Amino acid sequence: MCVRGLEGRTVVVTGGGGGIGGATCKRFAAAGSRVAVLDLDGAAAGRVVQAITETGGTAEAFACDITDYEAVRSTVQSVEKALGPVDILVNNAGWDVFCLFTNTQPSDWQKLISINLVGALNMHHVVVPGMVERRFGRIVNIASDAARVGSTGEAVYAACKAGLLGFSKTLAREHARHGITVNVVAPGATNTNLFAQYKQGAGNPEKLEEAFRRSIPLGRIAEPDDLPGAILFFASDDAAYITGQVLSVSGGLTMAG
Repeated sequence: MCVRGLEGRTVVVTGGGGGIGGATCKRFAAAGSRVAVLDLDGAAAGRVVQAITETGGTAEAFACDITDYEAVRSTVQSVEKALGPVDILVNNAGWDVFCLFTNTQPSDWQKLISINLVGALNMHHVVVPGMVERRFGRIVNIASDAARVGSTGEAVYAACKAGLLGFSKTLAREHARHGITVNVVAPGATNTNLFAQYKQGAGNPEKLEEAFRRSIPLGRIAEPDDLPGAILFFASDDAAYITGQVLSVSGGLTMAG
């Protein structure tokens, strides 16, 4: 993919050790960016970094619990010491479980909210002031089509991701004057470990996957490599005049205007 303005940029990707996150980190590195791979699982982040460095890219792994504000602050300091000031932030980390809302417990809500919403708030709160000072920044938040149309068994997850949409649009308005753009990529069902865990919670994973497949006009579940193109576009100079927007990458599962 040939997009402008990524070479030499410092990029932070949360959940960078997972499927979509790992694919995104590798694509940024291939475009010449310096990539900070953040993940709760430091070993997973390390494997992504190894794959990047073996092909000549620049990346560093950072174990980080994004739900812990002080851990985020300390990690971002380490990133900037190792790779330079953060130019691009991709909030990708997430967690989900299939369960009808009335069968969930408040402890489930807290975990979902902490990872899917509060974690992103922590990252923005730590990273954005530096972007404001430098008068430049690209933020890409990874939400979900569940935020746009709802999804059975994902009530709290969908609520968190819908909150991320509203938050992103508000930050896009607040910081446009600082040269910062904030956009959202909303995946549909994607073949990741998170999706596998989600299917297990449904009791009949094969039936659930087939239901998803039938609902997707393009007729297949997304692969992690289907997402980085949209993410890198929003982070590039080619999207410099785009902010506050949501792009579904879901095989046509939703076609919101």
